[in-house]
Amino acid sequence: MEVLDASYAHRAAGTVFPPEELSTRSARYDELIAKGWKENPLIPETPKRRGRPKKTKAQNLLSRLQTHKESVLAFMTDLSVPFTNNLAERDLRMIKVKQKISGSFRTKEGARRFARIRSYISTAAKNGKNLLEVEALSHALLGNPFLPSRPP
Repeated sequence: MEVLDASYAHRAAGTVFPPEELSTRSARYDELIAKGWKENPLIPETPKRRGRPKKTKAQNLLSRLQTHKESVLAFMTDLSVPFTNNLAERDLRMIKVKQKISGSFRTKEGARRFARIRSYISTAAKNGKNLLEVEALSHALLGNPFLPSRPP
């Protein structure tokens, strides 16, 4: 978790990774991808089969990580990009729990309303609003919802 710790330290300091550290970590990323390809080599093509050769799940992952390297490492050059996507996953988890418990949403409109309410609660929480206090939820119910400020 060395990169994770470094990203948190840089984020706390309000800095991005310095160029020499970027190149070192980028080279290490490439080494790990190469090691992955060594351990999961492509199957040689057979002349009888048409189309692309079939890849394993590991090979598909390696291919995507190699192709989208810049996006995967974006957290090192842009402080607005989080190291993980846990927040997005947490936002979706409640919808999946609701589906599992009640079986499904009865109507599309009910699903839309549920998503809208969950989105509002999530946005308010991410902007430091205390949902247990009266301000965020009661203002929304009174027709005066919290509106987050847009980043510059």
